[in-house]
Amino acid sequence: MKQPARRHPVAGTAVRTVVSLCVAAFSIGAVDTSLAADAPVVGLITKTDTNPFFVKMKQGAEAAASKDGAKLISAAGKFDGDNASQVTAIENMITAGAKAILITPSDTKAIVPSIRKARAAGVMVVALDTPTDPQDATDALFATDNFKAGVLIGQYAKAAMNGKPAKIATLDLAPGVSVGVLRHNGFLQGFGVKAGDPSIVCSQDTRGDQAKGQTAMENCLQKSPDINVVYTINEPAAAGAYRALKAAGKDKSVMIVSIDGGCEGVRNVKAGAIAATSQQYPLKMAALGVEAGVAYAKSGKKVSGYQDTGVTLITDKPMSGSDSKDTKFGLDNCWGNK
Repeated sequence: MKQPARRHPVAGTAVRTVVSLCVAAFSIGAVDTSLAADAPVVGLITKTDTNPFFVKMKQGAEAAASKDGAKLISAAGKFDGDNASQVTAIENMITAGAKAILITPSDTKAIVPSIRKARAAGVMVVALDTPTDPQDATDALFATDNFKAGVLIGQYAKAAMNGKPAKIATLDLAPGVSVGVLRHNGFLQGFGVKAGDPSIVCSQDTRGDQAKGQTAMENCLQKSPDINVVYTINEPAAAGAYRALKAAGKDKSVMIVSIDGGCEGVRNVKAGAIAATSQQYPLKMAALGVEAGVAYAKSGKKVSGYQDTGVTLITDKPMSGSDSKDTKFGLDNCWGNK
């Protein structure tokens, strides 16, 4: 995931009024009455509605739907890994007449039968951020190259260690979730180690949650107090890890690297809590997905394959051999704002 940094324009603030209709974790956004009766319906299903990454993704979808004259309906799991709510959301969106469904799958395998059911009903399904397993279960994937995102921070961490022996903790997502596996494996490759290497002294799952990240870091410190490198699946987990390290008096001696490049995460890079992060662009993913859904509704032509939405290494302490941008760039572009 990453190449020469570039800006990712996204439309402005959504203007739709949203009325929640709760069916399990499913909510349908009421549509502005100025929309035509035959306005295309596009669905968005995220993993949760609390993680800032998915909050911004929804905002990007709302803005794109407003611009393109589409009816956006949205849903989210109750927690990361909540497949049941995503299954219910797909069923409800089919019933609601969605021509396209955009989804960040929580369980990349278990959701596949529901996606196939939607496609059989004539719905175009696009995965955002997280590929399904298999990836071709959806019509298309708009996402960061998550493996490359991991490689970038792994390479950075290796360079920053400057030959010092590493004691690595990996604070991961959850077993079998493709985005977590890709980022983890990318980090290992970038750092130049393989699974099972003795330098990896602790691995814990966090589900990308700050509180769970703090607990995971506390557990790792109990197991191996001499940890000096921490990889985290995302920046909320990194914030939790930093809190645990600071409480243990180890925040100055342990390097944290992460992935997402959200505004708060970049601010934590600027403050020194995170050494470097790989920035991705969820607003762009969502905007492209809505545009593709509207085009399909109007023309019947589906998108296909993978579109890389970009990634940039963000740090204020650049390392030789690692192409990066500073936190000013990161804050200007966090979540794909500009």
